[in-house]
Amino acid sequence: TGVISSLQRQLEIQESQLRRIKSEKEMLQKKLSERENQLQAMSTKFCSLREEQKHEEMMVTIEKENCSLRQIVTEQESKLAEQNKLISELQGTVSQLQAEVLTSRYHIHKQQQAQEAIQSQAETLQHRELQTRVALECITSRFERYRSKIIQATFSTAGSKPPQAEVTDEEVLEAMQKIINERMEFHQMLKQKGVR
Repeated sequence: TGVISSLQRQLEIQESQLRRIKSEKEMLQKKLSERENQLQAMSTKFCSLREEQKHEEMMVTIEKENCSLRQIVTEQESKLAEQNKLISELQGTVSQLQAEVLTSRYHIHKQQQAQEAIQSQAETLQHRELQTRVALECITSRFERYRSKIIQATFSTAGSKPPQAEVTDEEVLEAMQKIINERMEFHQMLKQKGVR
């Protein structure tokens, strides 16, 4: 934005110089026209005079002045062309910089949208993580209660010794399997004796 403002200020200065040069050109063209009119008038006047030598000297002087004015006009026109070229180049640069600014703003807008989307996803994931942790804690608590009940039921049967230390899942499974096997053997024995 600073570069664009600087270029726009330079463009305004160049346009001011261009207007001044155009004004000077118009003034010089006006002078040239006046000189040519004077030359025409004097030429008409000198035609009626007999002093041919003075007439020729005056004509040479006026012609020199006219040549000088034409040269000045030519120089001003050249400067004007250079100024126009410079203004055109500056306008092209300003247009290019404005396009780059618009492109940068578009990319920044896209990045902001992407960042907002990522932020929203992160918040959603955090919320899900919290829900998962709560659910996990609930399941863990229920599992521990269930495991405690299984241990209590397993080691409270007749002939079982209560555990002296914390038991592993394998030990609980072995104890349960032992109870199941004993009941199956007892059931088989009752069947053999004819007891329903």
